[in-house]
Amino acid sequence: MPLANRVFGQSCVRVLGYPVLRAIAVLLLPSAALAQQQAVTFGGFIDAYYALDFGRPHGFDRSFTTQAARANEFNINLAFVDAVLTGDKLRGRIALQAGTAVQAAYANEPAVGQFSGGSLARHIQEATVGTRLREGLWLDAGIMLSHVGSETWVSRDNPTYTRSLIADFSPYYESGVKLTWDVRPDVTALFTIVNGWGNISENNGDKTVGGRLDWAVTPHVSIGYYNLIGNEQPDSLAGRLRLYNGITAKLSYDEITFTATFDGGREQRAGADPASWYGGSFIAHLHMTEHVSLVGRFETFDDSRQVLVKTDAPFNVLGGSLGLDVEPNEGFMWRTEVRALRGKAPVFQDRGTASGLSRSNMAVITSLSVSF
Repeated sequence: MPLANRVFGQSCVRVLGYPVLRAIAVLLLPSAALAQQQAVTFGGFIDAYYALDFGRPHGFDRSFTTQAARANEFNINLAFVDAVLTGDKLRGRIALQAGTAVQAAYANEPAVGQFSGGSLARHIQEATVGTRLREGLWLDAGIMLSHVGSETWVSRDNPTYTRSLIADFSPYYESGVKLTWDVRPDVTALFTIVNGWGNISENNGDKTVGGRLDWAVTPHVSIGYYNLIGNEQPDSLAGRLRLYNGITAKLSYDEITFTATFDGGREQRAGADPASWYGGSFIAHLHMTEHVSLVGRFETFDDSRQVLVKTDAPFNVLGGSLGLDVEPNEGFMWRTEVRALRGKAPVFQDRGTASGLSRSNMAVITSLSVSF
């Protein structure tokens, strides 16, 4: 027992005969015991990168990506500091962030009224508070990382450095409340009510609901299902119900991991059939040595009706990437990736063509990151 706690306990024993001090002791002792069951840890992350985009886009902004969003310049993809509270009955996290990935992902954050928009919101990666309602059941509220998909916002935790198109065109973050239930050791269920599709500030009077179910079938196989349902149109336009579903499966065996993900959705159209989109990715990750990994990805994305991707031509793209990850020391990573995409229509910026657009795009990205 720490010295302060021993002294505090002995003092309380001596004053038990005094009603006022005894009452104070009764109030403070449970608080001291609760504090011993909680811990706050601090950390941070910095991801610096260079992206050689062979299309040499005007303005240096790379299209259709949030990761390595600037071409042909040294920059910071993502940097954040965080504080995490863990406890038996309470939990929380606050993380403040900056970087070109932040600027890209939060570019369409709604600004309705005077006290909303991305100028402040984009710098809040997470600000959550949570309480345990019963064993295995947690209620969390605030700004949270999204519950959908199989890829993550922080590059160190993602199997590939860049994100697949289905990840970049689905929410990375959400603002609302969620219930997480550990149904049993191998099954977890989640239900959430959020402001909308990848936005913190509200843009209409409706809310979006979603869920997720993860099942560890065996120690080597897991599957997950997730969804979002809501109206994502601003109040100035007629509402359109958007339905989004996805499924992911992971197979891990010895030093190799395979992850397959497929998702898509549909949105109502006034006086017309609903417009839909879909996509998928397949990722293989191989630990060649203790410090070196090889990762490859195949991906496809079709949003020909332009529900999510607004272009002058239908967006129907497939591609792949190959990456090499080197982690010589714990917390430090050097990641290099070659990514190639090709569409059915010229949608990629390319200074080498007369129109300034090309059906294909290739980029080489290298990154150095540190976690602390």
